[in-house]
Amino acid sequence: MADYIYMMESRLTPDQQRAVALVQELARSQEMNVYLTGGAIRDIISGFPIRDLDFTVQGNALKLQRELEKAGVILQGIDQNLRSMYLLLPGNVRSEIAMARSERYDKPGRPPEIASGTIIEDLRRRDFTINAMALSLNPGSRGLLLDPFNGVADVEAKLIRVLHNYAFYEDPSRLIRATRFANRFHFTLEERTLARFEAAREGNYIENISDRAVGYEIEQIAYEDDPLHLLRVYEKEGWLKLLNPHWSSAKADSASLAQLFKTRQQMQNLGYALDAAPAVMYFLTRRLGDRDVAAMQRLMPRKGFVESWRKLEDDAKELDRRLSGKEAATPSLAWKLLSQARPETILFLETTTRHQAVAQKIRNFFTKWRQVKDKLPLPEMTELHITTDLPVYPKLAEDAFYLLLDGKLRSRTETLKFLKPFAPPPAPAPPPPKRGRAAKAAEAVPAPATAKKGKAAGPLAAKPVEPKQHSPAAASPKKVAAKPATKPAQTAKAAHAQGKKKSKSSPPRKK
Repeated sequence: MADYIYMMESRLTPDQQRAVALVQELARSQEMNVYLTGGAIRDIISGFPIRDLDFTVQGNALKLQRELEKAGVILQGIDQNLRSMYLLLPGNVRSEIAMARSERYDKPGRPPEIASGTIIEDLRRRDFTINAMALSLNPGSRGLLLDPFNGVADVEAKLIRVLHNYAFYEDPSRLIRATRFANRFHFTLEERTLARFEAAREGNYIENISDRAVGYEIEQIAYEDDPLHLLRVYEKEGWLKLLNPHWSSAKADSASLAQLFKTRQQMQNLGYALDAAPAVMYFLTRRLGDRDVAAMQRLMPRKGFVESWRKLEDDAKELDRRLSGKEAATPSLAWKLLSQARPETILFLETTTRHQAVAQKIRNFFTKWRQVKDKLPLPEMTELHITTDLPVYPKLAEDAFYLLLDGKLRSRTETLKFLKPFAPPPAPAPPPPKRGRAAKAAEAVPAPATAKKGKAAGPLAAKPVEPKQHSPAAASPKKVAAKPATKPAQTAKAAHAQGKKKSKSSPPRKK
């Protein structure tokens, strides 16, 4: 049995893992069962990049809105009818949280009748088997995969299969979605699904597509790896005119798109988590009229996406102005300014700026200036014992970096002069070894004798063996000084006292 929790945790990015943990915790606090569903499960199993996270809760998902906003989640749109929210979680993780529901269609293309349902009912109302899977995130069943329509087998077989015979009739946008999945994954339509696809196209079911579905499909183009190619595929299939009657692949700015993708890859390699989709959509519709662009934006359910798209030009112009002025007159000032700017604004400006100096500063920000930062810590810091353990180190390293950028630490002398005031004081020197008479006197003092157990130490007690001395005095070839002799006066007095005592104790001699 596959370990789907391990698969999920190994395939998700760190930001996506934190997003899953956050939604899981908030749903648990509201006593809701929560599942990771749809495309995320498909991409985890298939190995394709996981573009977004779709969660389904059993209950009203809108109850989580307040707690999500407290956690720093950006609300990008709400669908009151479907009880769903479009979110941007920390780390630019695109997500949707929806209520588990059942759907019943009275007429094709019309909004269905919605009712709260179980997770199985929610999977049953979906489009294709590869999207009708769910992974439980609940304490009692965490890691359990729900796959009632054998979607795993179709992922492995690279097949796109509808769940029931009326799938294209009830929701004609599934015709566009099938084309998008086949183009992205290089999957093929299952035999019966292909027959129903052709019948729906001949029956012109696509005319009944809803406005909400049109807006959703327009936005999804911006998240594709090769959106311009998909635009041409839609054009060939006849779907593009349904999304907008004046839209064509010729209205896209292909050269700017190529430059945008090149810069995006460079920024991602540097660790930036950015949402390039609004900029992608800007270039896909660059030669389209303003009225057509506005009409497309009105249809999109994710209003935060639309707002980012609209603000691109204004934000980039402001950053371009600041990079051209005194605020970025030196490399260090330009670095500070670009470090504080939104990654999406830098990405768009690098593609659109007409100022060579601004473009060069952005290129230096991604390459040359980072190479300077990689030189830290400097060799002189190691020499002066300035390490990361010092409280002053972060500020000192930052100041040194800015001075290096501006060319103010060009030599070793200048570097040492700057760093020496921050160097820790040297460690105290060890005490010098004893020399001369003091050393000899210390060597001559005998160690105290150790008495045997039960007996007092007397004059006949053996002297303990002294350890070898390693001092310079002990290592000298001179003999160790002997025990000093007793003074003559002291010796005479002791002998007289000992003789007197002996005479008193001995018996009288007979004559």
